[in-house]
Amino acid sequence: MGQQQGDEEREFDLKWADGAEHKEPSARARMLAARWKENPPEPTPFRGEPEGVGPRRSSWISTVIVLGSVAAVIVLLGYADFRAP
Repeated sequence: MGQQQGDEEREFDLKWADGAEHKEPSARARMLAARWKENPPEPTPFRGEPEGVGPRRSSWISTVIVLGSVAAVIVLLGYADFRAP
């Protein structure tokens, strides 16, 4: 019975805390607010380009690499079956 009463009290405390009108910001939020007050961050676009990305290969080069790899595997498997007694 003691465990159940403790759970009910904990649930009441959580509901009471969630229903509070004023919630104190987290430590991280306070830290960022203090930092940004003196040195605001630069605006960043939504889903901006990642930094350090090299030039992309064209799609036909990727296709040639994949098809060449598949052809090489097929040839190797055929050669292995041909050599097997």
